[in-house]
Amino acid sequence: MMMAKTMKKTFVLGFFSLTALVAAGTAAAADVKAGEAKVKAVCQACHGVDGNSQNADYPKLGGQYPDYLAKALRDYKSGARKNPIMAAFAGTLSTADIENLAAYYAAQPAVVVTTH
Repeated sequence: MMMAKTMKKTFVLGFFSLTALVAAGTAAAADVKAGEAKVKAVCQACHGVDGNSQNADYPKLGGQYPDYLAKALRDYKSGARKNPIMAAFAGTLSTADIENLAAYYAAQPAVVVTTH
């Protein structure tokens, strides 16, 4: 009984450690500098270089979670998320571009705005 508990704990710990390593490896694969270059070429006009657009019509991307940003871009590209402007921009992005953009904007400071 005691050995089964120890094995179960070891398995659970190992599983979570492996999951963390895979997630870290994916995050490390993104190139923030390449993301910055793509932002300056494509995204800054609407979202700003730091992802904190001064125009209320465009979402603030600075400081967002990279997995959220990457999923949003993939969804615009596939058509699962509807916005003709973003679909056109996302359609030109490679998988690496998406990961790099997400990493770059996630690394920027978040600006929280409360409107009453």
